[in-house]
Amino acid sequence: MSDFDDTTLEFDPDRLADYLKGRFDDLGDMTGIERFSGGQSNPTFKLIGTKGAVVLRKQPPGDILPSAHAVDREYRVMSALAETDVPVPRMLHFCEDREIVGTPFYVMGFLEGRVFHDGALPDLSPEERAQAYDGMNRVMAALHQVDPEAVGLSDFGKRGGYFERQIRRWSKQLELSKTRDVSVHERVRDWLTANMEPDEETQICHGDLRMGNLLFAPDRPEPIALLDWELSTLGHPLADVAFNCIAYHSTPDEYGGLLGLDLETMGIPNERDYLARYYERTGRSETVKTFHLAFSLWRFAVIFEGISARAASGNAAAEDAEKVGELSGSFAQRAADLIDADG
Repeated sequence: MSDFDDTTLEFDPDRLADYLKGRFDDLGDMTGIERFSGGQSNPTFKLIGTKGAVVLRKQPPGDILPSAHAVDREYRVMSALAETDVPVPRMLHFCEDREIVGTPFYVMGFLEGRVFHDGALPDLSPEERAQAYDGMNRVMAALHQVDPEAVGLSDFGKRGGYFERQIRRWSKQLELSKTRDVSVHERVRDWLTANMEPDEETQICHGDLRMGNLLFAPDRPEPIALLDWELSTLGHPLADVAFNCIAYHSTPDEYGGLLGLDLETMGIPNERDYLARYYERTGRSETVKTFHLAFSLWRFAVIFEGISARAASGNAAAEDAEKVGELSGSFAQRAADLIDADG
């Protein structure tokens, strides 16, 4: 008889417990399992054992889009960054055997902390909000100053031509996952293709670097881990920076954005000051332009379209995936508005 009473799992926890027994010291004998809520991509679980707790992250069950949900890449990049200034959890084990939990998965160390999904940080004081945003800025700058070759990631992606490849990739994803009228998405895609910015610079890019993917210390507004690396690759750092600034171009009901809020009173830096701090930390002269912001908003729109497609097929990682998927049109329109405003 099973020792686990969670009937909502899509895999056999006893088989997992048998597989993990004795593989590393952090867990001991597995005695419990809890699913983390809030994620839209790879299902993530806290495994509780006689010696402590660890975290398991796997692909979602069922059919998935090509190159999506790359847990192997997540494991590799976080392993490579372990000795850098970029805070990441400790990687413990990777498993390709689909017989254990139905998909490939990896196990990492458990860190006690807080995740803030609302960019307004309503539970923090103005001073703490300022510290949290500066911490996020610091982590982003640290990542973009890591030499890919020095940490064994010289082959983690192609060099140069990042935006062209990304537009081609996400155009294919849009075609495979569209569930509604995507004419605005297509108009933005065509503008991006015709107005490509130079993109020969190559660094490690997270691909989804936002407040909701940072784990903060339990007792202070300091980031202790950057999570959710499935979109990471070698690419242009301004793609990461522009994506990180999406909150400034979306409203609170659009995935926790900041547009329309009194940022000065709240203690949150405005976009200009936030970017200036990043440029100062990295010594960068090339700056974020309309192209970078429109690209990031459009790519986010395509990601939301994929979430909507998974919800329609019953293969989504979060219960609110259908609602979140509706944001696809909102972010595509935000990108189109930026382009129109820029003339």
